[in-house]
Amino acid sequence: MSTAKNNRVAFRLVGLVVFMGMMSLAAVPFYNWFCRVTGYGGETNVAVKASDRILEKTIKVRFDASLERGMPWEFKPLQREIELRIGETGLAFYEAYNPTDRVIAGTASYNVSPFSTGYYFTKIDCFCFEMQVLQPGERVMMPVSFYVDPEIAEDREAKYVKTITLSYTFHETELPQDEVSLVQTDKNPLN
Repeated sequence: MSTAKNNRVAFRLVGLVVFMGMMSLAAVPFYNWFCRVTGYGGETNVAVKASDRILEKTIKVRFDASLERGMPWEFKPLQREIELRIGETGLAFYEAYNPTDRVIAGTASYNVSPFSTGYYFTKIDCFCFEMQVLQPGERVMMPVSFYVDPEIAEDREAKYVKTITLSYTFHETELPQDEVSLVQTDKNPLN
């Protein structure tokens, strides 16, 4: 093979590797966007106010909690399920406890199942919208307010669902810089 052919093959292979790398980097944001728009994968919607329409049909909402491996908190829902009319605003509480002797920050990821209901599950306010920082020994109750959009009754698949499960998983995250400064100041014996 000539040097020119070798260079062309090498250039094409490098181009293919670069293209595949760029596609893999774009896949996560594209998938997240797709899930938010379609509700696929259990992604929920967010609203600033309650639904203006409430149906007579009821639906049960179950609550689930888990922790990422290595996350030292205790985390659980305070109620296992509630039943509400479709469109009615629900309020549920989760409890988190930091049993350690250090400040820990956590963020919650969530999903809704069955996946076909994700688009219709609408959060008004949720602890998962912000990072949570718990001091050593601190126990907090964290609310989530939500409703199931009445349009679910017109969806070809989702209209038959009788129970929706809202699941959260807490992940440890780096402390915000202002919290790190406070922790370091508290440990400084000169203060």
